[in-house]
Amino acid sequence: MPKPIVAIVGRPNVGKSTLFNRIVRARVAIVENEPGITRDRLYFDADWNDKEFTLIDTGGLEFKDTDQFTAQVRRQAELAINEADVILFVVDGRAGVTPTDKEVASVLRRSNKPVLLVANKVEVFDASKIPYYDFYELGLDEPIPVSAAEGMNTGDLLDQMVELLPNDDEEYYDNDAVRIAVIGRPNVGKSTLVNSILGEERVIVSDVPGTTRDAIDTAIERDGKEYVLIDTAGMRRRKKIDIAAERFSVVRSLRAVDRSNVVLMLIDATEGVTDQDKKIVGYAEEKGKGIILVINKWDLVEKDDKTMNRFDEDIREEMGFIQYTPTIYISALTKRRVNKVLEMVDFVAENQNLRLATSSVNQLVREAVQQNPPPSDKGRKLKVLYAMQGGVAPPTFLLFVNDPGLMHFSYKRYLENFFRSSYGFEGTPIRFVLRKRERE
Repeated sequence: MPKPIVAIVGRPNVGKSTLFNRIVRARVAIVENEPGITRDRLYFDADWNDKEFTLIDTGGLEFKDTDQFTAQVRRQAELAINEADVILFVVDGRAGVTPTDKEVASVLRRSNKPVLLVANKVEVFDASKIPYYDFYELGLDEPIPVSAAEGMNTGDLLDQMVELLPNDDEEYYDNDAVRIAVIGRPNVGKSTLVNSILGEERVIVSDVPGTTRDAIDTAIERDGKEYVLIDTAGMRRRKKIDIAAERFSVVRSLRAVDRSNVVLMLIDATEGVTDQDKKIVGYAEEKGKGIILVINKWDLVEKDDKTMNRFDEDIREEMGFIQYTPTIYISALTKRRVNKVLEMVDFVAENQNLRLATSSVNQLVREAVQQNPPPSDKGRKLKVLYAMQGGVAPPTFLLFVNDPGLMHFSYKRYLENFFRSSYGFEGTPIRFVLRKRERE
């Protein structure tokens, strides 16, 4: 299930980014120190008092064209309202109320979303010496004074914030339905592919990048199997996200990946693999989703009998971190090979949920160690004492070892490749979790 979203809004220089960093610095999940993909983020997953949420920094409300001042403030505030579960409206506790503060507050008051008014840059919490109580005129209940820079009173703010987060334990769809997120950069044909699969115009198709603003879910049934197609807004590089609508469309796309089982990563055959493609699919890999690389617009490529092989080699070179991912070459517009997409989804979903007997896992590990023993580190050698499968989607294996610190990432990669050579696991990440266990 997607985490609740908390959006930070406010004008420039009120300390939004400082508050953002303060909240996520000690709470963001630890990332394993292995070679991977650097990912630009407008968001961070965080938690407080065992409540998880995604924190979004919406950027400063700053406008060069004064004639459009009111409309632009209103537009950005409305986008924050529509997407977020809770809104932190940050103001400068020392500067007092400004016209921008009033404009945003007028929109927030009419929403049905919980809003916490955060008076930042407050170091002295004596109301008689500071003007932050002036913010009562915004009509958003009592302002919460904090100093994001010093961390003063931010704990109380977070206590109030998590109390407002929704408790949504419901699944969106039947558990048997395979949820498919269609992801990729703008204008690669995501909506066209969804329409081709559906066989009807259920999603508006346009050749204007960024047209799809929301993640649109469509439940379908084929050959007795249930699927949910999630068409997402195109993701762009951060420097190109110039308008608030596209900033929030990125968030919607990431949420769609979070609640999917398998993602169709669309790549434009006329452009090849881009750095942004690697960032997008890297997020899906990080989340343990099944992945299929869908090369779209293949009908527009001049081909000979080796074109597909060369393109496949280029993809493998560019996306070395997902060598296990299958590819399919299609034309969403002409529907060529589109009928094969759901077949491949079934194949990857089955691999995502493949479960091995404990005896098979231990036998596999013994064979791997016999063929290539772990390297020694200062005279000490890693010993895998016992192994078992701990979960699926993605397949996760528990390795009980003498010292987890002796496991080098390269040897873990070797084990992954060994498992794949025996059982395939095509299209799905594999996870290895180390547990320390003394030999009995």
